[in-house]
Amino acid sequence: MKRLIIAYFALSLAVALQAQTRPNIVFILIDDLRWNTLGCMGDEVVKTPQIDRLAQRGTLFRNAFVTTSICWVSRASIFSGQWARRHGVEQGGDNLKGWEQTYPALLRASGYRSGFIGKFGVGNPKVIATHATEYDYWQGLPGQGGKFFIDPKDPTHTHTTAKMGNQALEFLQGCDGTKPFALSISFNAVHARDHEPREYEPDQRDEMLYEETNIPRSKLATEEAFARLPAFVQSSEGRTRWNWRFDSPDKAQTILRDYYRLISGVDREIGRVMEQLEKQHLTQNTIIVVTSDNGYALGDRGLADKWFMYEEDIRVPCLIVDPRLPEKQRGQKRDEMVLNVDYAATMLDWAGLPAPPSMQGRSLVPLLKGEPPADWRTEFFYEHHSVPDRIPPVEGVRTERWKYIRWVTSMPLVEELYDLQNDPLEEKNLLQGAAQEKVLAELRAKWAKYQIDLK
Repeated sequence: MKRLIIAYFALSLAVALQAQTRPNIVFILIDDLRWNTLGCMGDEVVKTPQIDRLAQRGTLFRNAFVTTSICWVSRASIFSGQWARRHGVEQGGDNLKGWEQTYPALLRASGYRSGFIGKFGVGNPKVIATHATEYDYWQGLPGQGGKFFIDPKDPTHTHTTAKMGNQALEFLQGCDGTKPFALSISFNAVHARDHEPREYEPDQRDEMLYEETNIPRSKLATEEAFARLPAFVQSSEGRTRWNWRFDSPDKAQTILRDYYRLISGVDREIGRVMEQLEKQHLTQNTIIVVTSDNGYALGDRGLADKWFMYEEDIRVPCLIVDPRLPEKQRGQKRDEMVLNVDYAATMLDWAGLPAPPSMQGRSLVPLLKGEPPADWRTEFFYEHHSVPDRIPPVEGVRTERWKYIRWVTSMPLVEELYDLQNDPLEEKNLLQGAAQEKVLAELRAKWAKYQIDLK
């Protein structure tokens, strides 16, 4: 009996020490957040003091991208660390196979207390409901996470963003220090409530924010930019939704103000999470990740939403705070190309776990430490095949300088080529001339190789 008691206390001590040495992880995903609509990313209008403060303490990645710019595919890539052509999630409602090889499952199997809050986004509602048994704390939601931001039947008028913040605090209050934890907070803001009278309805506390502000439009929010698009993109869902939101200056300002109000509402909840971590003395061993599932056009090129391979669609904000790093690694800004498929391998790396062979992304830990590998990527492959009857399927290759866009079902084939170094807004399609034939041939060859390499 004495030996059993000693063994029990030794095991308890080992578990407690492990909980102290393995970091906690809070992964925050903001839906449809445009890459530059944060103060730390250069927006001079939006009020995001909590996120900006995190950027000052951590690493801001200025060249972060998604491999597919649509909710369910990008989220499947985040969970699995895989491109769409490997994980197989393409259309809404498709289920992600091989859950046991995703980062949440592997972290939980290794001893982490796991939690998920908000929009899950991958799979049909019945399958999503089964994930309640695969997390220690579950407040996941199917679809867009609810028809309304403020349920008209709720007498408290509590905004969905605030409810998710409340759930995050509940999860943290349930952490007793015996296990490290991994919490995902998947806000369904700032995604529009499509077809509702007020698609971007903010928290009532934020109604007066930006009321007197004229929010600047992008240089690409012009009819001239729209006219340069292929005809099948001009008639796509992107233009349909532009007509819902941006077809007059007054309507555009109304939409933009509400969009910014939703961002500020998310920022407030992130501040509450940080306060709770401080209150529970967890700040020094908790890594924070803030990113988005895809970019957002906001009227650029006469389009709305995302999907295509233009910069505003594929680029996302990304900041990571690892408080265990030395002072010299804090407040840094990095220009390496990072992808949504990298988060899974990174979180496993923090936990001391190897990434399974099925994962195609890479750990960002060396970049956070200021030690970028010599072979870090300088290009990536993009693909989008969802909802092909309304969104033209597109693939391509983006390098540090060049972007090759291939509209894969167009007949005859339509391609675009941009020199991002000299044309960052992608206004001049170089395919119309013969000056870049060598570059075009190289990028076509890269595209063909990725068809094989990424399966």
